Amino acid sequence: MKKVIFLAGMFGLSLLGLNGCGSTVTVTSADEKETISLRFAYASNSQPVIDAMNEFGRLVEEKTDGTVKIQYFPDGQLGGERELIELTQSGAVDFTKVSASALESFSKDYSIFSVPYLFESEAHFFYVMDNEEIMTPIYQSTMDLGFTGLTYYDSGQRSFYMVDGPIQTPSDLIGKKIRVMQSETAIKMVELLGGSAVPMGSDEVYTSLQSNLINGSENNEFVLHTAGHGGVAKYYSYDEHTRVPDIMIMNDAIKEQLTEKQEMAIYEAAKESTVFEIEAFAEAVKEEKATAQETYGVKFNKVDNTLFREAVAPLHDEFKNDPVFQKLYHQIQNQGA
Repeated sequence: MKKVIFLAGMFGLSLLGLNGCGSTVTVTSADEKETISLRFAYASNSQPVIDAMNEFGRLVEEKTDGTVKIQYFPDGQLGGERELIELTQSGAVDFTKVSASALESFSKDYSIFSVPYLFESEAHFFYVMDNEEIMTPIYQSTMDLGFTGLTYYDSGQRSFYMVDGPIQTPSDLIGKKIRVMQSETAIKMVELLGGSAVPMGSDEVYTSLQSNLINGSENNEFVLHTAGHGGVAKYYSYDEHTRVPDIMIMNDAIKEQLTEKQEMAIYEAAKESTVFEIEAFAEAVKEEKATAQETYGVKFNKVDNTLFREAVAPLHDEFKNDPVFQKLYHQIQNQGA
């Protein structure tokens, strides 16, 4: 006879409005397999990222011979990125995928990714992200909070997109209200460029653009058609100020329910899903751009970012001279040398 044990998180079942949350362990008779169902919650995402998270689940089940299954709670059903981090921290869910910027308030190490023009190129970005010497300490920097980073997903470059015209130089941002992620470093960046930073969640951006609460925002191309922002903001300017990765995190307590083989399978599946996502993301960006042009008439323009780099130089000075970030900053910069 089956015995089902529900490992509920600190937030409780009623808070989430679910019939149980956290991992579910089903212990069967001796001649049957014990199976574990782990919860993966995430906010709204581009299709290649969603596909990669689903690939993670498929690989976990395959590598564990069906003894570990992933149950998904997509599209912000359980809240925005900060809420999802807190749910993972408490054990109410087992996995989530969020922007590295959302993790800044949990570990300062992640704020390094919000430094504009930290990476000289896309190749430099991937070289750093695949460097275990650099990334392992960052992933493990939240262990005392109850969760750990597993892997990263490419989130592309981030550039400004505006309602009333393109951005060519930092002077075009003067007096403009620009939405940024809830990141102290991103706020400083926009202020150094002459704009007025308005931190807010991604779910508020469309209506804020539509109501002129903000004049523009910054993100990758997927906000234009997938999120519909191109219906309001039709000017996308490639200043390419940051490359902020997405990070998959896992609640540490669930490891107590896993065998060594199951735990290893999860790590392997996470890394393999990254390889899948990078290839899918690159192809999907081309399609997103073409669709945004066709559907909304979005205009794209290249930017000479020399003046942008000069304007944000104080942020680089701040990080490279900070005793906390000095080593990490130089490690990353040296990878691009």
